Amino acid sequence: MAARHATRLRMYIPAGKAAPSPPLGPALGQRGVNISKFCKEFNDKTKHLKEGIPIPTSIHIKPDRSFSMETTSPPTTYFLKEAAGIERGSSQPGKHMVGRITMKHVYEIARIKQKDASLCHLSLESVCRTVMGTAKSMGIDVIR
Repeated sequence: MAARHATRLRMYIPAGKAAPSPPLGPALGQRGVNISKFCKEFNDKTKHLKEGIPIPTSIHIKPDRSFSMETTSPPTTYFLKEAAGIERGSSQPGKHMVGRITMKHVYEIARIKQKDASLCHLSLESVCRTVMGTAKSMGIDVIR
């Protein structure tokens, strides 16, 4: 008999729209998690956010089928696409630019992203540089 251990799932779930439908339902269901309980907790936790924003979520599933979840702020690419008013990035970044943002946008995005656990130890200037690098790799021009 194999020993059971905790499992960790990482998914992007739209804020306020967690539902037992694929891909979330099957991923949790095969691990024995109460899907409706998870959806209710997630939707309650994200009800203050704009509906549909992709939220990176880490779900820790214990052997007794209980779970805990951690959410972070939306991905940088989401904020950049919203600020530039585009639907998707460039297929040829560096050659074909698809949008423009200002340093004010970069600063505001960096302030939001600096609250994430993975970036909280960095200075605001460093986070701004990472946001600018992400913008460049998406084909978004940063106006200084």
